[in-house]
Amino acid sequence: MDSNEHDIYRAAIHGDRDAFEMIIHSSSRTLFAIAYGVLQNREEAEDVVQDTLVKAWKSRWRVRDPGKFPAWISTIARHRARDLARRRRPEPLPHDFESVETVEPRTEPGNADLNCEVQAALSQLPELHRLAVTLRYFEDLDYATIEQTLGLTNGALRGILGRALGIMRRKLKPALASIA
Repeated sequence: MDSNEHDIYRAAIHGDRDAFEMIIHSSSRTLFAIAYGVLQNREEAEDVVQDTLVKAWKSRWRVRDPGKFPAWISTIARHRARDLARRRRPEPLPHDFESVETVEPRTEPGNADLNCEVQAALSQLPELHRLAVTLRYFEDLDYATIEQTLGLTNGALRGILGRALGIMRRKLKPALASIA
């Protein structure tokens, strides 16, 4: 984090609305990616981002170290998303669930089918793994930003990404083999 970012976080913590607005502009997309990674629902993720920003503004004084502000606000988003996911009612299985399970996958999936396979594999990852993959490969954030956002060390992030990509490779191998 450069000194300019540090100054912006410090000013926001002390109530500077313009500084907080700059943080909103720079972090909204990342917060959305975190919430979406947990919820897998666009509208709910957007609501979580709004709730997160309101809560962050109201409780900004709790952050003692401006350098930890990105991890702090990301944690708020992750907790808000988890709370919302827990409140969801489980959807009942369709009446013809067993017949749905036995349907054979198509032999030549198109881009839409492959995208669905990737989303399905991603949704099966543990939450932290899903967030790291989403931030790195879908949001194209660099390692340092992800480390700061999720409060991880470089080694921990690299381990998480390595395990997550290994799991996804195994899950996607049949789909990828069928289009090769």
